[in-house]
Amino acid sequence: MENTIRMLQSRFQERGLQGRVVSVRHLQDLRDEIEGHHAQGLLNEEFYKEALSFFLFQDPENLPHAASLIVVAVPQPQTKVSFAYNGNTQTLILPPTYRGFRETTQQVQSLLTEWLAPDGYHVASARLPRKLLAVRSGLAEYGRNNIAYIPGMGSFFQPTVFFSDLPCPQDTWHKSRMMDRCLDCHVCLTKCPTGAITAERFLLRAERCLVFHNERSADHPFPDWIDPTVHHCLVGCMLCQQFCPEDKDFLNWFEGNETFAHEETALLLGGTSLNQLPTLTQEKLKRLDLLDYLGVLPRNLGVFFKTSGQVRFMP
Repeated sequence: MENTIRMLQSRFQERGLQGRVVSVRHLQDLRDEIEGHHAQGLLNEEFYKEALSFFLFQDPENLPHAASLIVVAVPQPQTKVSFAYNGNTQTLILPPTYRGFRETTQQVQSLLTEWLAPDGYHVASARLPRKLLAVRSGLAEYGRNNIAYIPGMGSFFQPTVFFSDLPCPQDTWHKSRMMDRCLDCHVCLTKCPTGAITAERFLLRAERCLVFHNERSADHPFPDWIDPTVHHCLVGCMLCQQFCPEDKDFLNWFEGNETFAHEETALLLGGTSLNQLPTLTQEKLKRLDLLDYLGVLPRNLGVFFKTSGQVRFMP
């Protein structure tokens, strides 16, 4: 088994990936950390229910005797997405963790399956806190902004997580910690426009984070206290990363620039259902991995085109 784990590390390096294997017994540690924050009142109730309640801290049905957790980080660029509407074109950012999320996860799972099968081991998908596992496994460290950073990748990566029956009697398990570099750096705190990062505590005030608000369901309009001029991403937010010294080598890393014509943008602003969108538009949204966010696009795009942003599904 140790040879298998060393083989995985070698394969990760060959592919430009980074990963860790830890014992499945740490499932309880992951649960305890999240539930502990919740019990202490450090997590806003709405945020907890909407963003953290879907994790499953148990062995998957298709791999009932899981022995380990495998977390793999895949380098990921930003993507530019342009929308034309009424003679105005807005080019917005899609942060690294959005585009191709499903495809990347499937590709990593296929690789792990290929690599582990000769030794008789298997993998299964996991619904676990990926960023937290990356940090607790020793793969990443937190920034003051609570974003995970990996040497050589910064925060420009997608973490993927899987169960495996590969035994892992010894591993590297760490307490959650902030990077040493952050101790004397407060740039993300000063640049956060919504007060989500504070000096009073390390844990992000997620209920004030722009990411939380522009990922919420469409029946949640943006709060009045969010200045409309701070929006710059289609979903998510890049402000604290754009000013972080750890990301300075990756800020200009963009791949792809999907373009939506006026007619397509009008349909998206109008809340047109997926099956009523042109096939070409559907394909663009699928490439961007935005199908799950179709319902929030009228609100999010509405900020840039000064429309109401209310969903009005067209017949």
